[in-house]
Amino acid sequence: MLHLFAFTNFQSFLERTEVSLRLTDKSAARGWDTESKSGQRLTLALATLGANAAGKTSLLKPLAFISWFIQSSFTQLKPEDPVPLLSHFASQGAPSEFEVEAEDEDGVLWRYVLHATNQQVLHEALYRKKDRFSYVFVRDWDEERNTYVIKQKDFGLGAAEAQKVRKNASLIATAVQYEVQVASHIAGIKLFTNLDATGREYLHNRRTFDVAAFFAANETLQNEMRRLLKSWDLGLSDVRIAKHTVAPSEPTQSARTFWYPVGVHQVRGGDVHEIPFVYESRGTQAAFLLLSLLLPALATGGIALVDEFENDLHPLMLEPILDLFARRETNPKNAQIIFTCHSERVLNLLHKAQVMLVEKSHCESHAWRLDTVQGVRSDDNFAAKYTAGAYGAVPRVL
Repeated sequence: MLHLFAFTNFQSFLERTEVSLRLTDKSAARGWDTESKSGQRLTLALATLGANAAGKTSLLKPLAFISWFIQSSFTQLKPEDPVPLLSHFASQGAPSEFEVEAEDEDGVLWRYVLHATNQQVLHEALYRKKDRFSYVFVRDWDEERNTYVIKQKDFGLGAAEAQKVRKNASLIATAVQYEVQVASHIAGIKLFTNLDATGREYLHNRRTFDVAAFFAANETLQNEMRRLLKSWDLGLSDVRIAKHTVAPSEPTQSARTFWYPVGVHQVRGGDVHEIPFVYESRGTQAAFLLLSLLLPALATGGIALVDEFENDLHPLMLEPILDLFARRETNPKNAQIIFTCHSERVLNLLHKAQVMLVEKSHCESHAWRLDTVQGVRSDDNFAAKYTAGAYGAVPRVL
């Protein structure tokens, strides 16, 4: 489970910014909270609100980047490729800094730290907490010697293999290639997101086909997707994942198979009609894609990191979708969701400790948790006060 992540000098954020999912005993959450195996009370839902271009997406991107970096930087980057990082333009050349604290299924707390430019890693470290945090490995760039100085303690990567680590790759992602158990354990983070280095992935037909293939290979999740879409007043009596095979155009080629979703509609009189999802409403398509992120997180106890959560959906859809993370029946493994949205309705669903606000001034973004704002009471009408500008993070329009 995720405890917190923090970052400095990343995109529109210049100063250190922390996103904490930890709750105190005094945080009277309205649901969406649990006690982890380590004994820490954590939120299962964290909403982020702010004006357009305030930096809401940039607030979520560090977690998506770190997940990708420790899992895929070795396999997806060529040796000469830059690290896909963009620092604040007021501090170009200085490294971006990241920190993540999370606990595993056994309740062991880990801390990961990374300092890097788009040219190379300068510092990378992994810590494990027993009585206190102690390092598993520390990797530092020695400019004079033009090499990395690497210390290990129970990490398990051979010294010769460790020295082969590339400037643009994580030592964890590298160690996975050598089947290092600790590295594979940490790289097994279950993060499901619609974000990459450039931002949110937009709704398009190819993505719909990819999601259809995902559900075709996961019958249990497919059945849950069908149940939910039928219950959300989208006019669907069912959803079918159809298979289509394209014959090869050349004798040397193989046939290609792809999957696509079909909406099933029953009209008066009982007649049934099927419509390919590309002709369904944008809201129906958006709900279908959203479930491909939420359902795997719920099934595995992972993290759903969703930008513009309610995009193309009616605001009243927020509560039943978030409710999936609040109920033990649908969230038995304590999956967490972190999301951005524009609907102030979410403020009256969540507690003040479960809301981040983002504002930009003079090209610099700042974020804070609502419970850190002086004078905010737990029984306030958060939505009304936010709309009135009492908490900041609202657009200034003429």
